[in-house]
Amino acid sequence: MPDHRRLLLDGTLPLALRGYAWLPDRLRRSGGDVLVTRLFGLRTVALRGPEAARFFYDERHVRRHGAIPEPVRATLFGHGAVHTLDGEAHRVRKALFTGLLMAGDVAGLVDRAGAAWAEAARHWAGRPRVVLFDATAEVLTRAVCDWAGVPLAAGEVPGLAADLVAMVDGFATAGPRHWRARPARWRREAWLTGLVDAVRAGTVRVPDGSAVTAVARHRDADGRPLDARSAAVELLNILRPAVAVSWFVAFAAHALHRWPAHRERLRAGDPAFAEAFAHEVRRFYPFAPFVGGKAVGDLEFRGVRIPAGALVLLDLYGQNHDPRLWPDPYRFDPGRFVGREIGEFELVAQGGGDPRTGHRCPGEKITVALLRELSVRLARLDHRLPGQDLTIPLHRIPTRPASGVVVEVGRPA
Repeated sequence: MPDHRRLLLDGTLPLALRGYAWLPDRLRRSGGDVLVTRLFGLRTVALRGPEAARFFYDERHVRRHGAIPEPVRATLFGHGAVHTLDGEAHRVRKALFTGLLMAGDVAGLVDRAGAAWAEAARHWAGRPRVVLFDATAEVLTRAVCDWAGVPLAAGEVPGLAADLVAMVDGFATAGPRHWRARPARWRREAWLTGLVDAVRAGTVRVPDGSAVTAVARHRDADGRPLDARSAAVELLNILRPAVAVSWFVAFAAHALHRWPAHRERLRAGDPAFAEAFAHEVRRFYPFAPFVGGKAVGDLEFRGVRIPAGALVLLDLYGQNHDPRLWPDPYRFDPGRFVGREIGEFELVAQGGGDPRTGHRCPGEKITVALLRELSVRLARLDHRLPGQDLTIPLHRIPTRPASGVVVEVGRPA
């Protein structure tokens, strides 16, 4: 096929222009849950639905190694991160994360986040306006570093928060956000490499059982300790996702502004409703548009051939708004999650399957717990939203309310 025709058929430019809407719209026009297209010059098969998620997360079908583009590795995950591994290497490295983020002291992190929020809120009341997204990022940075055993002076919090936000904000763009993300990762990998070296040398002491200690002592599938730089990469993969909850807190504020009837139930502190609210924020609002991998061999899904090495995408945003799974999907309704058991391959805001064995995010439990806690605190916070731009542009990945949600705070709760 001539190069100009390949360019016309490639979805890279439409993806950049349409963002989250590109893949769901293409699948809808195709009339099914499977789409054959091209992306980044590669033959691509996109899938949607619980059956597709089960197929995608089966390592006999799709592998992640070599599938994550370099710009994403250089900003969001880091080179050599757990997200880029498969097989036994992935399982052993993943066990480090599941031990810390699922079986570890999640309540301790949530308590620290609540305390940091309460302290910050006392200062917010003295300011004319506060950008909630930025303020929450600092709250979560302080909390997760204390929980993980990363020594951090108060004056270092804003700079570290900005760098952790930049790594997330710049992974899906070729523009200025991306070029802020790269040096942010370089800076923080170098900083944490020094911390790991110092902990191993005994010149810096951190709490036993902390994330820093666990990563510094971890041995991979080959029985060897992580090199200090790889350990720094994985420490960032503990700090960064916790701070990324700032996106969901900003979305929670947006939801409470648009649908204020939910505020009273959150204020009451009903744990079941608070958790349902957190799940609905993650379902309703956009974060990751899709995830990708490469076909291990020649495959077939629902009669569609997937050649070995093809790029395989799972449509996360489209599945989270699929009316077959979520009746009236563009209505914000936390009640849909009250008393509902969520299937492993249904709500895929942070991937699908079992996070202990597959590629589903092991930090999902922490995300839900932090969002649940901070949504209740936000509902109890005496504040108002002045006039501002609260649009959520779908062409921007990752998106967020354009203003960052500006609040005027009265008395903190």
